[in-house]
Amino acid sequence: MHAKSDSEVTSLAPSSPRRPLYYVQSPSRHDGSIESTPMASPHHSREPSAATTTARFSGILHHHRLPGAPWKSYHAIEDEDEEEREPLPFACYVILFILSFSLLFSLFSLILWGSSLPYSPDIKMQSVRFRSFNVHAGSDPSGVPTKILSINGTVKLSFRNPATFFGVHVTSTPIILHYDSLKIASGDMIKFYQSRKSQRLVQTVVQGDEIPLYGGGSNLSSSDQDNMKVKLNLSFVIRSRAYVLGKLVKPKFYKRIQCSVVLDKRKLEKPISLKNSCTYR
Repeated sequence: MHAKSDSEVTSLAPSSPRRPLYYVQSPSRHDGSIESTPMASPHHSREPSAATTTARFSGILHHHRLPGAPWKSYHAIEDEDEEEREPLPFACYVILFILSFSLLFSLFSLILWGSSLPYSPDIKMQSVRFRSFNVHAGSDPSGVPTKILSINGTVKLSFRNPATFFGVHVTSTPIILHYDSLKIASGDMIKFYQSRKSQRLVQTVVQGDEIPLYGGGSNLSSSDQDNMKVKLNLSFVIRSRAYVLGKLVKPKFYKRIQCSVVLDKRKLEKPISLKNSCTYR
């Protein structure tokens, strides 16, 4: 091998000074420190690559963050915005729908219930007619001597439902006849349904058979029964229930009725008017 001449060594030397390497600062993924990455190829020194531009932009974001705030990359900010715009879970919409429906339905039911209150049934006592009334000496089932009373009669009343959009189901407590404080007769009114804007006449039989008086009938004389007059009290409660919107809204109406009536033995089989002798509560 021949030794190279000075001219050959001179010709092999670089004709121009070597270009310096570029270093780009990028944030570390863990501690936020700056790492230097050399750009090795001198041919890319004039036009920065896409990676270099991204790194420079990240460095700008890093240098402009607030003091003490954690560093976040541009992509992390985009991810947070997408998370904030995520829709509510489907279960939340179901719960909101159920709550809204329940509130509206309750309000609607309350309105219907309030609108039904002015339509209380109209009840009027008409008359009572006694078919029999007897007092005689006897004994109770245990053999104790006492006066025995038997009575039979019919109570008549009118019932009107003034409501325009619902019917009512009507029941009643037993209709009771009292002599002083002694119960001497009772009767059960039939159950019935009264449609809207309609009325009916109701008749109920009240009777008592072989009722021991136990000294309560001291002023009842069996020897003067033809001219006997006995003051009696009649009492019961009528209950009416309406079904509005199916069975979801059920307004109830109660009316307590008390009447005073004088039984005249000479006027048996004749109706005794109760129109002016009853109270309604």
